[in-house]
Amino acid sequence: MSIRPLVILPDSKLRLVSKPIKEITSEIRQLADDMLETMYDAPGVGLAAIQIGVPVRMVTMDVSKSEDERQPMVLINPEILWASEEKRVYEEGCLSIPEYYEEVERPDRVRFRYMNLQGETIEQDADGLLATCVQHEIDHLNGVLFIDYLSKLKRDRVMTKFKKAARREAGV
Repeated sequence: MSIRPLVILPDSKLRLVSKPIKEITSEIRQLADDMLETMYDAPGVGLAAIQIGVPVRMVTMDVSKSEDERQPMVLINPEILWASEEKRVYEEGCLSIPEYYEEVERPDRVRFRYMNLQGETIEQDADGLLATCVQHEIDHLNGVLFIDYLSKLKRDRVMTKFKKAARREAGV
């Protein structure tokens, strides 16, 4: 297992649509281990493979409250099957948009389907933080960021801030 570098806004990789995983190989298992280690180290509650520069449809999540009771999840080819009409607002952040948080409105409950590392297809209902996290991470697989749900003014401010930071880091 190893911690991988995160892809940070404004990197255009974050806008890629990730490809489905056709079979669970040792490389996919290694990627899942690396993603979990990277996510916990950051620390975060979710990570999409594209956030470490790998454009495949895999997500790791853990919405447990304590390090002692970790409940890691690996979702391969996840998809939302149903979303409630009721909405809920959560403050969201993103490991690829460090230290920026904003309230986002999303469906309160979802049903989603994914494959686990054993190749089993699982359908699961979620509400609360898990529902928000699933939607946020699946958005990443489709090249969508949580800032896309904000007003154009807020989104433009965030993009400008991160573009300036990237130029400073590059020494431009």
